[in-house]
Amino acid sequence: MQTLKQEAIDAISKLPETAHFEEITYRLYIIDRVKKGLDAIKRGESIAVADLKVELGSW
Repeated sequence: MQTLKQEAIDAISKLPETAHFEEITYRLYIIDRVKKGLDAIKRGESIAVADLKVELGSW
């Protein structure tokens, strides 16, 4: 299992050499949000797609 630091280094190294700071921080932000989402799913903190459709339909 990679450390958080190594994951960040790997993500940044895949970006082009011309990547701007905003692109780097955005990539790291997305990785963080996905990890948090996956962790929430593991803890059972998610809802079924059918329930989500009902909820979105009420907007």
